Amino acid sequence: MRIALVACALALVSCATYHDELARTQKAFDASDHDRAMALLRDLEPDFTRLTAGERAQYSYLRGMTNYRIGQRDHARHWLALARAYEEASPGTLPADWKQRTNEALEEMNGTVYMEGTQALAVSKPQDENAPSKAKK
Repeated sequence: MRIALVACALALVSCATYHDELARTQKAFDASDHDRAMALLRDLEPDFTRLTAGERAQYSYLRGMTNYRIGQRDHARHWLALARAYEEASPGTLPADWKQRTNEALEEMNGTVYMEGTQALAVSKPQDENAPSKAKK
């Protein structure tokens, strides 16, 4: 019985840790500290499958938009496509402004791919802090 309680306690602590790490990532992203946000995201990536579906959507959005803002558009397209897939599977998973920015960024990157090919996304092009939408985070 004690072993089961210890296991449950450890599971709850680890879930809280993932949630806390996502919160720290969100804070860094909101502060436009993209290097810190990316470091936190990379640290959390091995535990991606342990996140809830909502947390996976949040992770995917933050990872995609961080990649987008630092000019790694090939990676951004992958992560934002995942964020959109989570949103489509469970509408309301992403806040409305995140959903809009996801769709705008994907539309812009998909247009690039259709016109210039996937290699065009590999060219590093840091984006304006408010891109693709002019609305504030």
